[in-house]
Amino acid sequence: MSGQPNEDELEELRKKKMQQLQDKQGGQADEEAMEAQRQKQEAQKKALLRQALTDSARKRLNSVRMSKPQFAEQVEQQVVALAQSGRLQGQIDDDQMRSLLKELQPDKTEFNIERR
Repeated sequence: MSGQPNEDELEELRKKKMQQLQDKQGGQADEEAMEAQRQKQEAQKKALLRQALTDSARKRLNSVRMSKPQFAEQVEQQVVALAQSGRLQGQIDDDQMRSLLKELQPDKTEFNIERR
């Protein structure tokens, strides 16, 4: 034998390669669908926040987002949950946003260093 693959081996290699390409394309389609779903949810959340917060409260939340993005995300989720459950009467103003931020903020850990 000359070491070259015969026709059956070539056909098997082609089938495997085609299956790999199809699997890869199917995975990309799933990722695109998930990304589209995530973007849709994000747009709905932003629209809900626009309705639930006054301009000053939204500005305060954006300021918090600059320094503590994870905390701001937690506050947004809380506001969305309040709005969806119907426990919001009107919009959240700046004072209410301040109290909500204080309420959700974790307790600060204090360190006392004593010199001897």
